[in-house]
Amino acid sequence: MQMNEVNPEKQEGQKDEKSSSLIEKIQQLGQTNVPQLSQDSKIHCLTIVGQIEGHVQLPPHNKTTKYEHIIPQLVAIEQNPNIEGLMVILNTVGGDVEAGLAISEMISSLSKPTVSIVLGGGHSIGVPIAVSCNYSFIADTATMTIHPIRLTGLVIGVPQTFEYLDKMQERVIRFVTKHSNITEDTFKDLMFAKGNLTRDIGTNVIGPDAVDTGLIDEVGGLGQAMKKLNELIDLNKERKEGIVQ
Repeated sequence: MQMNEVNPEKQEGQKDEKSSSLIEKIQQLGQTNVPQLSQDSKIHCLTIVGQIEGHVQLPPHNKTTKYEHIIPQLVAIEQNPNIEGLMVILNTVGGDVEAGLAISEMISSLSKPTVSIVLGGGHSIGVPIAVSCNYSFIADTATMTIHPIRLTGLVIGVPQTFEYLDKMQERVIRFVTKHSNITEDTFKDLMFAKGNLTRDIGTNVIGPDAVDTGLIDEVGGLGQAMKKLNELIDLNKERKEGIVQ
């Protein structure tokens, strides 16, 4: 037998592996080729989609972003010297208030430049996450729903429950007004507006309107967001070099 002969069974096994890998890609992503991220990339992209899942596990048919997955990623981003900036892409309906606030606080406390972009929607507790970055973008047709804090399920009807809800709401208002250019009065007016949302109170703010109120910094898409993040990364480098000198 010659040394360069290939075992037919081995060839068959390799074909099966490639075939199963291809089928998996089609099932998972609906495509045969998955674009690979460059190893030299200095930007980490964090996507927050569907409903933000907190302390209670949602049904399996819900599209969710689990906060126990996001928080370790943020810690790793802060520790990794190869990552120089963070891009947060939002298309969320909101979700758990405390989980959303925890993610927002962590993003706002990162030492590296951060930029967010709202595509489709950044509703409810997605609003604090959107404004937690150093600079925020919103697509022209994207929306943000601002409404009071709500509870679902069994609620104990005592004054302490409503006091707790009010305090939680104040935490959200304080965070949003601190990390954006919107005033507290304007944000509360949007939150408690009547007749804007069906069977509810609150406001659905579309792209340019979110910028006019000072909630979001600029209307733009992925290209503008990436350009801004690269500018912030360069500024951060110059600042660090100045300190070292």
